[in-house]
Amino acid sequence: MTNLLLYVTTVAVWGTSWIAVTFQFGVVDPVVSVAYRFWVAAAIMIVLCLVTGRTLRFAPGQQRWIALQGVLLFGTNFSLVYTGTQYLTSGLVAVVFSTIVFMNIIAGAIAFRIPIEARVASGSAIGITGIAIIFWPELSAFDPAREATKGLLFAVAGTVSASVGMMVSARNQRAGMPVVRTNAVGMVYGAIAITAFAALSGSTFAFDPRPSYWIALVFLAVFATVIGFWCFLTLLGNIGPARASYCSVLFPVVALAISTVYEDFHWTAPAAAGVVLVLVGNVVVLLPRRNA
Repeated sequence: MTNLLLYVTTVAVWGTSWIAVTFQFGVVDPVVSVAYRFWVAAAIMIVLCLVTGRTLRFAPGQQRWIALQGVLLFGTNFSLVYTGTQYLTSGLVAVVFSTIVFMNIIAGAIAFRIPIEARVASGSAIGITGIAIIFWPELSAFDPAREATKGLLFAVAGTVSASVGMMVSARNQRAGMPVVRTNAVGMVYGAIAITAFAALSGSTFAFDPRPSYWIALVFLAVFATVIGFWCFLTLLGNIGPARASYCSVLFPVVALAISTVYEDFHWTAPAAAGVVLVLVGNVVVLLPRRNA
């Protein structure tokens, strides 16, 4: 039941984060918005650790692994994906990011010698197929001759960064490093990396006075980052990277449901069929081996 709650929470907060991100574009550079997001999230995590008596001290060898996790999972991941979103539609970015399921299966097999179960691979393939069907209009309109190619490369690179960062997190948990403490310190490293990148790239650290921007920032920092990553990385440590990463297949469906209400998305037969395939793939991956 605990794993199910972690799974549902992760899908819910990450699925709704896509609509929140759209409120951050305009005045502030996307990479700078990511920096703001993780400085706020890091501050919350540090306060949480101090209030609950959790020490933030780690040995130098542990700090190196936490820094690597922070830079990959909280730094380059979001910077690259946000940058890619400037060139691609959010639906297509969601499709690209959902390939992290396959990346994590392969990375888990390489890093931890986790066997690739046929049902996990087949369930993920069903889910990916469903996502592709849902967003087929966007995929079919993709023109590699335009700047969209650059966006695709950014999105793929960001997904690879996230996958490797998740493997580092799994490694840190196996080494006995608590999720909350490593996330707190890792977010500081990630925020530093994002801020440095933004400064070196010439980005202006502007402020957007609109309430919608700051409400979205708080939501993304507190729910999508602090709560979302705690749930997901705990789940990753409990059930492994392959099955935990299936969250990344399902949350685009949540984003699509929100688009139906707030962005006037029109359902079609292919979109409905795609949702069914995602749910079927979800069941295949999550069912116990004997039942599957």
